[in-house]
Parts: sequence; structure tokens; C-alpha cells
Amino acid sequence: QDNMKSLRFISAEAFVSNAEFARKSLGAVAHDLFPLLFKASYLLEQGEVIHDLVENWPLFDFNMGKLLGATLDYEEDLSHRTCSVCLESCLTGLRDYVLNQSSPYMKKLKVVDLTGIKDVEVQFCKCKKTMGRWARTQLLSKLCSDLLVYLQQTQCNPGTFEVSINVLIDLFVTDWNYELVVQALLKKCSCPLKICCVAFRSDNLTLQKFFYIIKLTDPSLLRKLEIVHNVHLEMEHLEMLFNRIHFPLLMSLTLPARTFNVQRFTAMDEQTLTNIGKKMGEMTQLTELSMSFSILTGRIQKLLSPLKTPLKMLDVSNCSLNHADMAFLANSFHANHLEALDLSGHDIPELYPSTFFKLLSHCSSVLRSLTLEDCNIQDTHVNMLILGLSPCQKLQEFKFIGNPLSSQALKHLFTFLCELPMLKNVEFPVPRDCYPIGITYPIDDASVCTFDHQKYERVAEELNFILLQANRDDVKASTPLFGSYDAAVQETNNELGAYLIKSFKETLEKFTSSFNKMS
Repeated sequence: QDNMKSLRFISAEAFVSNAEFARKSLGAVAHDLFPLLFKASYLLEQGEVIHDLVENWPLFDFNMGKLLGATLDYEEDLSHRTCSVCLESCLTGLRDYVLNQSSPYMKKLKVVDLTGIKDVEVQFCKCKKTMGRWARTQLLSKLCSDLLVYLQQTQCNPGTFEVSINVLIDLFVTDWNYELVVQALLKKCSCPLKICCVAFRSDNLTLQKFFYIIKLTDPSLLRKLEIVHNVHLEMEHLEMLFNRIHFPLLMSLTLPARTFNVQRFTAMDEQTLTNIGKKMGEMTQLTELSMSFSILTGRIQKLLSPLKTPLKMLDVSNCSLNHADMAFLANSFHANHLEALDLSGHDIPELYPSTFFKLLSHCSSVLRSLTLEDCNIQDTHVNMLILGLSPCQKLQEFKFIGNPLSSQALKHLFTFLCELPMLKNVEFPVPRDCYPIGITYPIDDASVCTFDHQKYERVAEELNFILLQANRDDVKASTPLFGSYDAAVQETNNELGAYLIKSFKETLEKFTSSFNKMS
């Protein structure tokens, strides 16, 4: 039976299911049972019990990922449940841990680690209300600020000020929560709860605000930095960032679209690019790099050759790579270590088929995720593709939306994909024969939905049947027309929508005023 519960876990569920009784009895509970009771409460969404467990936490650390992960008592991993009730109870419980005067236990808690929480598309919690990374950032910042105000205004037990807890979190900052996060980070020294930023994602921020807040986060601790969408960072700003700030532990870097554009390069820009490469070479932990939608033609070697640590993840989708770039990648020491590779938006069969397959063969023993969207892969290329993918026995994810493949070719490919033992997720294109005759690729957004939906459903059923017949119902196959699910974008789409409308309005106003001047 799946996810078997131990007798201990069943007893824990029974104990926490009566919230009133459980809360009264916590004082008599052995310390080593707190983690067990926490996971049981989380599963049953017993917010009040969760709050009281955290408020009276008797151990040195509180690690969300470990507490909710697979345990001997209950194998199911609950760390992808971002249940609003549970998470809010956790964080307010943490605030009240600091304020709790009557706690019978000595306050031992030193580290709270919230980084193990995973944001996923489908939620299983009963309340159906999630608290994503942005909202967690917002709530923790607010609690830290409120806590300080309260401590300054109230006659507190002197012991309260001796409490010092490092709270490890992945921060997500946009213009809408910027002020609140800045206030919390500025007062970090005097607050008992100390925000320690392990990963930082920024979207919809002016460069001035971005540069200010990134310094406050203590970059020496930062493992992951994502600068995305509406942060207008260009190459000279990136050079400035790397010159001013050191990121000794940085493992993962994501840059916004159009950071680089070699089409309008001057000699000075070439020097800037060289400097950026050198600075990245000093980041000895860097193993993940994403720089999609930049124009990097012929410059991949300049940027990546200074790196001393092999990359495990590389996203150079829509970067206008040429043959020299692909040859560098195929022959570089990175090739044997790449676990995730995204080359979307390049006409692979036309530009560099043999070099691409050389790269694929080099990373085949470790490759887990491959994305080849809009790569002009046609029916005539499928046999070659199968040959290239055959050694990739660790492949878990293959995404190839937007390629002009027929239903017949997809069936042929799916029959092969069944043989990849680790495969879990496939994103396949709408078959070419479902679109009107004469459609051109890459398909623009306006035409992407103009296919025969009934025919597509029939083909999708046949493809799923191929998986079923091969006993591969563990593989999820889908066609997300507008890209894969992104929890961060999903959570902030109201703000991003408002930003787009605002910039559209500003553009219109500029156009109107210049038009009026002309007339």
C-alpha cells in the first residue's frame, strides 16, 4: 500500500485532530514527538495546533523541508503543499515563540529553514488557498516589522531581546512588496527574527530599487539569484553589479531577456562582456545559468570559458547561437555535466545537426531535462532524434512544443519515449496536421489556437494509449500552448498585468504627443 502510515503517525493524527485537547496537552508532550505532531497537523490542516507547536518548539532547528518530507512514520512528501492556513499558522507561531513569556521550555530555537517549500501547480490541501513565495516574503517581512514595533512599545521580558533566530527563506520581491521587505531587512540587527535570504527573485523593479535591496540581502549568503521580466538589466548594469557586489556562494543565476545584444556591440562592449565572463569565473559554486532571449551570437565562448566549475544547467533559449557557439558547447568541459539543457528557438536541423548530436552524446549519461521548443524539428528528423536520445537513460523531462511534427511522427516518437525508464514529463506540440494547410512555423500567438481541437484530442488520446500499453502511466504528457506552469508568474500576474497596461498607456501617450507636435 502506498504511503503507509506507522502506528505512531496514526496516533499523532488522532491526537491533533481534536485541536482543543491537543493544544491543552502540549506541555506534557515529549520533545522528540514535536516533529511527528507537526507533520500530522499539517496533513490535517490543523492551523491552531500548528501555531501552538511552533510557538512552543523545543528543538534547536525547525526545517520545513525535513519536517514535511518523507519520514519513516509517513512516506508522503508534503513539502509541495503550500497551504495558506498551515503556512500562516507556522509564521505567526514563530512570531509568538519570540513573545511567549510562559513557555515551560528553555528557548533553544536558533534556525528556521523555510527554503524546502516547493510551489507546484496542483494543490491537494482542503482549503484550496495557497501561499506562494511572494506572499511568504510579504508575510514574514510584515511579521518581523510588527514584532519590532511591538517590542519597542511594550514592557517585555528582558529575555525576549536575547532571542535570535535565523530565518532562511527564498525571497521574491516586486514593486508591490518592496517597501515592506526593505524595512524588514534594514532592521534585521535589532529584530529577534533575522531574515537570511538564500535565494532572491526580483521582478517588476526599477534598477535603482534592485541595486538597493540586493545589497541589503547580504549577498555573501546568496545561493540563487533570479532577475526576471520587468527588471531592465542590461550588460553594463550586470558588469556594475558584479564589480560592486561579491556572490561567493552563488550557484544559480537567471538573467532577464535582452541582457545581452551583440548586434549593437562596440569595442567597449566586447571588453564589458569579457569582464562579466571573468567575474562569473570567480563564482566557483556557479553551476546553473539561464540567459534566454538575449542575442549572444558568437560570444558563448567568451562568456563561458572563464568558468572553472562545470555547468549542470544551461538555458540559452532564443539566444541566436551560431555554429561556433554550438561547437564550443559540444567540446567544452560543461558538456559532460549538463543535467538540464534548453536550446529552444534555434533551427537545430538546419544550422548544426551534427554538433548538436555531439553535445547530446556528451551529456547523455547525466541529462535529466531537455527542452527543444520551436526548433524546426520535422518528420524527417525524428529517426535522428530517437538515435540521439537513446543513450539519455536518465532523461526525466522532454519538452518540444512548437515543432512542425505530424500525428504519425509523434506516435513514432512516443513509442520510443516509452523506453526511457526515468521519463516523467513530456510536453509535445499540437500536430501539424491539426492546423490549417499552409501554416508557417514558428506559429505566432494569434494563430496558435487555430487548430482542429477535436482532431487534437483524438491524437492526444492515441498518444496516451501508447504510453498505457507500455505500462507507462507514470508519464504525464501535455501540450501547454502558452508555456509550462510558472508558480512565480502565476502568483504575481495581477501586478505584471497592471505594469503592462501602464507601460502600454505611457507608450500611447508618447505617441499621441509626438503625433500632435507633428500636426
